[in-house]
Amino acid sequence: MYSTASISVLTIVHKRHDALINLMNGLAKNSILPIELIIVYINERAYPLKDEYPFKIKSLEIDTAGELNLAKARNTAIKSSSSLFNIFLDVDCIPADDLIEQYLPYSTKNILISGRVRYLKKGFADKLGWMSQLMQNSRPDPVRKDVNQFSYELFWSLNFACTKETFHKIGGFDQNYIGYGAEDTDFGFSARNNGVAHITIDALAYHQYHPSYNPPLNHFKPIVINANQFFLKWRVWPMMGWLTKFNECGYISLKNNKITIVREPSKQEIAASLIE
Repeated sequence: MYSTASISVLTIVHKRHDALINLMNGLAKNSILPIELIIVYINERAYPLKDEYPFKIKSLEIDTAGELNLAKARNTAIKSSSSLFNIFLDVDCIPADDLIEQYLPYSTKNILISGRVRYLKKGFADKLGWMSQLMQNSRPDPVRKDVNQFSYELFWSLNFACTKETFHKIGGFDQNYIGYGAEDTDFGFSARNNGVAHITIDALAYHQYHPSYNPPLNHFKPIVINANQFFLKWRVWPMMGWLTKFNECGYISLKNNKITIVREPSKQEIAASLIE
């Protein structure tokens, strides 16, 4: 027997139909159900979805004129929420069966709450009954696996929750960040700057496998632009691991507290950075 809580789950989407369906199926299996799932589609039309889920689905579309404005999409999602307490899930994440149950005790607290993420292996959905074997078919996040409480620097938007009041106290996501990179760290820094406590709990989500790039040359220009934006605001550099690699490869120059693009990676170099 499932119960429902006055909680909304929010996700943003761009060309992730199958991942979204997996998220929705996982959400439908939760021990406590949300009253609604809000989906914000970025630069595309809403997907036709079957009316078979035990929660309301609210679909919104935004146009961000080219590059994906992830910050604007998340801000749009919470503006449309019917709930005081909201859980943000990346579209690539499948919630564990007790994710909402884990968040529920904190639903009246004005703090920023991070959940945890495990990474599903390649081919995780190949076997019958895979939805019941997510733990066995996943590995912990290599950066955060031994961290009991995430610092503000380690905040990320894959799996987190807060009240609307807390979200507005933080200031929402800064829409000056366009495309990929730094907007999550900026949100964490803003939480700290505005006196919002940040805790980590065992609300677990499983990140669905997809190929990735190391370094992320497929997001090269947005990372550089957003890094400069972040430094202007906070006077420290984000994503130093990636920026260091970009510098070592001769793509950027870091002088006088500004990153300048020396040359952009070629299509061949981007392809070579693809990892399984």
